[in-house]
Amino acid sequence: MSGLLEPSRPVAEGNSPSPKGPFSKAATPIPEPPHEDEAIAGGGGDDDDDDDDGDVIEVEDGAPEEDEFLAEGWDGSSNASTSVTSSIYNHSFENGRRYHAYKYGRYPIPNDDQEQNREDMKHAMMMELTDGKLFLAPIGENPQKIIDIGTGTGIWAIEAGDLFPGAEVLGLDLSPIQPEWVPPNVKFMIDDVEDEWANGPDWDFAHFRGMALTLRDLQKAVDQTFENLKPGGWIEFQESVGMSYCDDGSAPPPEKDVLVQFYLLCVEALAKFGMDLNRPAAVGEFLERAGFVNITCVKRKVPVGVWPRDKTMRLIGLYMRETALQSLPSLSKAFANLGISAEEREVWGAKVREALTDASSHRYYYYYFWYAQKPE
Repeated sequence: MSGLLEPSRPVAEGNSPSPKGPFSKAATPIPEPPHEDEAIAGGGGDDDDDDDDGDVIEVEDGAPEEDEFLAEGWDGSSNASTSVTSSIYNHSFENGRRYHAYKYGRYPIPNDDQEQNREDMKHAMMMELTDGKLFLAPIGENPQKIIDIGTGTGIWAIEAGDLFPGAEVLGLDLSPIQPEWVPPNVKFMIDDVEDEWANGPDWDFAHFRGMALTLRDLQKAVDQTFENLKPGGWIEFQESVGMSYCDDGSAPPPEKDVLVQFYLLCVEALAKFGMDLNRPAAVGEFLERAGFVNITCVKRKVPVGVWPRDKTMRLIGLYMRETALQSLPSLSKAFANLGISAEEREVWGAKVREALTDASSHRYYYYYFWYAQKPE
């Protein structure tokens, strides 16, 4: 058993092992839902009134149409840039998955085609969630230098390069998985943002997506970004928190909800790699300590599954559910490091898959968009 989830094998009844974690010990305290306040230090920007996190997502009457959208055909294959040394490409393999070799052991998530497909699907979901916007920060119409930190497959940086053909766009990541054919104003580098800054000064905009929970020293990364932005430049974090919520009582109470308990186990497992899954909700504190102003947080509800009435929200929910399902095998390394056996992981996987595909439970996650400005 090499992965967290093996869908073709059902969980055995009767003598199946008890999953390790919150199911078998005193539960970790359940986090409270986030507060609904938007501006942290004076607001700013033109998206303050664009937040809909306080609204209840309306539920579709009757059974959702599972075949309304097709979540297939994703081609995440790519050729790595030739501008990096060959030693960077010495990937390692564990449990049938590929991991990057650079700073090996730092990041317990694979970088293979399966994970790249999932990342590109998340990007599609984010574009639906933001009505096609790559960012919410009011950076102006003519930025000259844009840096995408933790660029992953490079899809955000490539689209930013297309949007601003006169700008220099740089994507940074630990893994060389970006495509070779990119706009002429876009380039990629293999780098660790937690090392000393090596990318020059005077950036107009710094973009982070899904990085607040992975960085061991988020404050250092934010401080270094602040130092290397132009006066008046902007920073933005686009982050999710995996704690599920429900507004209408259709999901089990948190202490009995498989997704809630699984999230708490993920918090424990990934903490051993220096990752804090709850940190995305508190990015504003790091921005404020660095000296940023006009700190703004926009929260969006992201449904899990196709239960919403609104068609766009159904599509977002489908993307969210599929990316969550595909993330389960990616957690094998982190869970094994916690001492959870392959058999226990399979039990967890089956329970979580069942919960994620239960359309009668109207669960959702929160996405946070934090943006802030360096003083003029």
